[in-house]
Amino acid sequence: MPIDFDQIDEAGLRAAGGLKWTAFPDCIGAFVAEMDFGLAPPVAAALQEAVARGRTGYPTPALSRELAQACAAWQAGRYGWQVDPSRIQPVGDVLGALEIMLAHFLPRGTAVVLPTPAYMPFRPLLELHGHRVLEVPHLLQDGRWRMDLAGIDAALAGGAGLVLLCNPQNPLGCVFEADELRALAEVVERHGARVFSDEIHAPLVYPGARHVPYASVSDAAARHCVVAVSPSKGWNLAGLKCAQMVLGNDQDLDRWRRIALVAGHGVAGLGMIAATAAWREGGAWLDGVLRYLDGNRQRVSRWMATHLPEARFVAPQGTYLAWLDCRALPLPAGTTAAALFRRRARVALTDGRECGEAGAGHVRLNFAMPRPVLDEALSRMADAIATLRGGA
Repeated sequence: MPIDFDQIDEAGLRAAGGLKWTAFPDCIGAFVAEMDFGLAPPVAAALQEAVARGRTGYPTPALSRELAQACAAWQAGRYGWQVDPSRIQPVGDVLGALEIMLAHFLPRGTAVVLPTPAYMPFRPLLELHGHRVLEVPHLLQDGRWRMDLAGIDAALAGGAGLVLLCNPQNPLGCVFEADELRALAEVVERHGARVFSDEIHAPLVYPGARHVPYASVSDAAARHCVVAVSPSKGWNLAGLKCAQMVLGNDQDLDRWRRIALVAGHGVAGLGMIAATAAWREGGAWLDGVLRYLDGNRQRVSRWMATHLPEARFVAPQGTYLAWLDCRALPLPAGTTAAALFRRRARVALTDGRECGEAGAGHVRLNFAMPRPVLDEALSRMADAIATLRGGA
């Protein structure tokens, strides 16, 4: 029976105790990328069975094999990407996969191209590991966000050795097309560089767009990239700590085998069980969630056009994140949009400045919530701006 997500209320969400609803107790949580729709029944059943049988020990080789096979089958079935399961390795999360690539697959100190705005932890993580970061802002062309390939080319020509790709893109929500990815691969290959492709939001793509795995666009792309995937966003499993690295060349795979004992230590056995269930049996539930999210996405678009027309908004093609340009709103001097909405509207958003220089004046809104709660959040935000227009 389909779940009526409209019936999930704010009180129940707060009682569940997740980060999204406890970090700012007086606010509607719309910042961290978590969904409010519970667990897919096949995932819940797999976890309940595992706990009942006491399967809370260390991950096993059998779990790794089952996870790799399930992940490979999902990639082939949903995206047409044929992956040898032996190239799929378990890690704790996508950030952990990036750390592994920085520490073990790149020369120390390699400069990194970071298309911006970017997922908030990327730049701090790169700098923590001693990598110079070259921000290259995305371009808004014909109502669609695109990579600045000329800017990436120039950064690689200047000595950078890695491009950090996020597709579908967080926070913009754009989904890159195959020709864009092939063009990026040609630029990267020409400079002898590499790509880390974060594809954590791949399950969350709306009608009219299609996720294309970066490694699938050419043999060269497959050789020079490491892809990180995970069911953590599509099925809300981030706390269970299980992502997968897909290693496209034999040298990386050999390197992994030498470091696996240490590099793979962050993955959880229960996370592997949940991820396997999501990849194998979670498609129908995800499709229902996507239909609901698409309705929320369209609701945000209509609301912004009607009630906050000064705020530029490009509807995302993927993810459940809305990137709002608030630079034309009548904000008090020295006040960011995120601070104003948190204080006056009691809606907690992500401050765009956390996403790089290109994010100044923007906020990121998570619309993966019950529609009545989303309506309340949007109404509070519109009322806060209406009050400012009235001079209060």
